[in-house]
Amino acid sequence: MRIVSLVPHATELLFALGLGDDIVGVTHECDYPESARDILPVTRDVLPAGLSAAQVDAAVRERIEAGDSIYELDEELLRELEPDLVVTQALCHVCAVSHDEVQAIAVTMPEPPRVISLDPKTYGETLGDVRTIAQATNTKDAALDLIARTARRADIIRLAVRDAPRFRVAALEWLDPVFVAGHWTPQLIEMAGGEDALGLAGEPSQQSTWEIVTAAAPEVVVVMPCGYDAARGLVEAEEHAAALRAVGAQRVVAVDASSYYSRPGPRLIDGLELLAHILHPDRVPGAPAEALEHADRLREVGAREVVAVDASAYFSRPGPRLVDGLEILAHILHPDRFPTAPAQVLRVEL
Repeated sequence: MRIVSLVPHATELLFALGLGDDIVGVTHECDYPESARDILPVTRDVLPAGLSAAQVDAAVRERIEAGDSIYELDEELLRELEPDLVVTQALCHVCAVSHDEVQAIAVTMPEPPRVISLDPKTYGETLGDVRTIAQATNTKDAALDLIARTARRADIIRLAVRDAPRFRVAALEWLDPVFVAGHWTPQLIEMAGGEDALGLAGEPSQQSTWEIVTAAAPEVVVVMPCGYDAARGLVEAEEHAAALRAVGAQRVVAVDASSYYSRPGPRLIDGLELLAHILHPDRVPGAPAEALEHADRLREVGAREVVAVDASAYFSRPGPRLVDGLEILAHILHPDRFPTAPAQVLRVEL
């Protein structure tokens, strides 16, 4: 089977089902797993690079109001690839080439491919997409295994936090203007032992205001700008430090939204584990990825320096890599005597 994936989370799902060798075309944003980068991209971004969050929002609104997409599909290449199956989506005009555009091209091809649209709005529907792809690609056994492994990991989190205090959480999908995360994110927050102060499960992300966020009185703000990694999310948080300070939350944390929240694919379960670790590190000591604490609250501690390390790899697990953790700590405390470290150390500017 020859498959073209026009949605990054669909690409991840196809690989998770063992179909990587069948994929002949992807989007320019398909970057996971690493081997996806080697597949021909059939789309490009029409927005210029280097735009601020506000400029991105304005440009997206302008193109959508004009009936244009922010992605351009290489129709000629799509025809040359002669796919049997094209996977797209209709959930978000911002996230991918539209289903209608792909369908209009497909029906004019000599051998029209089947076009499948993945449009999950809830956590449960993201698992339903696994079944949808499995039925179209005859990968039922791999799908059942993926769903079972995901369910086991989710159950472990639920059990770990079931009687823990529930912190009020504001998940912000964009900061300029403010957008509150919807769809599956409120469910992830609840499963992770939190209470979503603003978002509605199964509903689209909604534009809001800093005043509304403040009135919701969240204890934890999770900054997860759509399509950005944790480092870029932290930059956005720093640029809106005054507004975040006014919210009054105890903690502000930036996460890798692009990998674990914006894409409703196999790595949503990693996002759940990361949220549980952020909210209840005593009950979920390991995290699958970094969470970057906004320095504004850390300044109040009065420490001379704040350093972030990979706890999951070198400190939370009492195994052979604890000695690497020792070397990291020695490097942090005495860099003149231990000039190198076995892993990256992130120093937070105060």
